Amino acid sequence: MPGTRVATARRPLVAAVDAGTTGARAMAYDLDGRLVAEVRRPYKTSSPRPGWAEQDARDWAEGAAAALRGLAARTRAAGQIRAIGLTGQCPTMVVADAGGRPLRAGMMYRDNRAVTEARRMRDRVGEQAMHQRTGHLAEAFHVGPKVLWIREHEPEIFARTRLVLQPRDVVLHRLSGVVATDETNANATLLFNLRKRAWDTELLAAFDLDPALFPAALPPWARAAGLPEQVAGELGLAPGVPLVIGAADSQCAAFGAGVTAPGPVSEMAGASSCLNSVVLSPLADPRVTHYSHVVPDCFSTELGVNTTGAAISWAVRALGYPGFGELAADAERFRRRLRRGAGGSGTRAVEAAPLFLPYLGDGERDDPTARAGFVGLSDRHDRAALAFAVIEGVALAVRSVLAVLEQAGSPLSELRTGGGGARIDLAGQLKADLLGRPVVHLDIDPAGFGAAMLAADAAGLSGEAGAAIAATVRRARRFVPSGSLSAFEGERAAWFDQVRPSAAVHSPGELQ
Repeated sequence: MPGTRVATARRPLVAAVDAGTTGARAMAYDLDGRLVAEVRRPYKTSSPRPGWAEQDARDWAEGAAAALRGLAARTRAAGQIRAIGLTGQCPTMVVADAGGRPLRAGMMYRDNRAVTEARRMRDRVGEQAMHQRTGHLAEAFHVGPKVLWIREHEPEIFARTRLVLQPRDVVLHRLSGVVATDETNANATLLFNLRKRAWDTELLAAFDLDPALFPAALPPWARAAGLPEQVAGELGLAPGVPLVIGAADSQCAAFGAGVTAPGPVSEMAGASSCLNSVVLSPLADPRVTHYSHVVPDCFSTELGVNTTGAAISWAVRALGYPGFGELAADAERFRRRLRRGAGGSGTRAVEAAPLFLPYLGDGERDDPTARAGFVGLSDRHDRAALAFAVIEGVALAVRSVLAVLEQAGSPLSELRTGGGGARIDLAGQLKADLLGRPVVHLDIDPAGFGAAMLAADAAGLSGEAGAAIAATVRRARRFVPSGSLSAFEGERAAWFDQVRPSAAVHSPGELQ
C-alpha cells in the first residue's frame, strides 16, 4: 500500500480509530507521517425503504474494538502507541438508553426520511437565523431532524431515549465508558451554537428537546479519557493510553491534508466526498455549511456529495469489472481515444460519451429528491464509455460543489484529495482540467491520519505532528490542468449544469 513501510525498530506511534461508512478501521502512523499498519472490520448498511440508510450501532463499537485489537497485535514490535485519536462518519446517529445501549438501528447521514422534520425546523427558526446560529440549514441529512422523526414516528423508543450519540461517541463509550462528543459532531446536530461553541439552549427549547440527551462537547484536541486497564488488557494495549476525542471524519481529513488556512480545499473522497476549506469567519451564503475547525479561532466550511466512491463501487459491480483498477484502466483508455479524436469526426462533446449523475443514494444532503442516471446514452457507447462517464460524473459533481464554495467567497488554490478516490489518477486529472487548478492526491487516508495527528498534538508531539502533515503534502501526487480537453470538458460541464436541476432526475414528492 502506498505510504506504508515495514517497521524495523520500536519508535513512537500514534493511532486512529475511524467508525466509517463501510466499516471500522484502526491505523497506526509514525511521526514521519507514514502508515505503519491498518486493520479494517467491515459492517453492513441496510435500506429497508427507499431513502432510508441504517446500520447496527453495535457494529460501530465492536468493529472498532476488533480493529484496534488487531492493530495492537500488528504493531507490537513496531513501536509504542502513545495516543489514540477518534473519528467517524458524521452526521450519523443512534438513540440510546442511559447506559449507552442502542434502542434502534443507527440512521446514517445519507438517510433522507426526515425531510418533513427538517422543513419544520427551518420554518420554526427561519433560514437566516438558523444559518447564523448553527452554520447550517436543516436537512434530513442532519441529526436534529432525525431525532424529531423518531419522536414523531417511534414515540415508544423516544420515550426510552436518554442519549443521542454519533458513531465516534459510541466508540469512545465502548473503549472508556465515557459519554462525550466534540464540537464538530455537535455542529451537525443543528442544536449547537457555532460561534459560542456551546449547546444552544434556545434551539433545544424551541424543539422541546432535553439538553441532557446530548453529551458534553469537547474541543477536538481534548483528552477524553485514558484507556482503562480492563479494556487495555482486552485489546493488548498499555493502560492509560490517551483517548483523544478527535472530530468528525471530514474535519480530521482537512487537518490531515494540511488545510489549516484559507486557500487549499480538502476532499475526503471515500464512499462520499466532503469538501472543506478554512475561513476566518462564517460565510453568509446559506448554501455553505460550517463547522468549528479543529484549529482554534477559525471555521471549516463543508459541502459534499453523498455517493462518489459509492458510485464508482456500483459501476464496478454493474458493469462487470473485476475491480476498481480494471474500471479505471478502461476509462483511461477511452479518454485517450477522445484525445486522439477517436470519438468520430465531428462528434460533439455531448455525444462522445453519456453523461452520468452520481446521486445514487436516494437523495443528496441538500436535495433529498436528487437521483442518479445516465443521460444521452447511445448504442455507439461501449462499456469503456460508461466507465469513463461514471468517473467523469463524480468529478463533475465535485466541480459543481466547489463552484458554490468559490461563489460564496472561499478561495480555491488547490484541491487536496485523500481516501479511495485518490487512487484513481483519471479522477485527479479530470478534476484539475474542470477546475483549472492543481489537484494533489495524498498517499494516506486523511481522516485517520488527521485524527492520529490530533492525538499526537494532545500527547505533546505538536511539532512532530505538524512536520508529518507537511511531509505528507510534499510527497503527494500532483495533477495540473492539461488544457488538451479544456473545451471538451467545458462543454460537458455546461451539459451537467443544465441536466442537474431538471425535474427528470428528481423524485417527485417527499419521502415519508
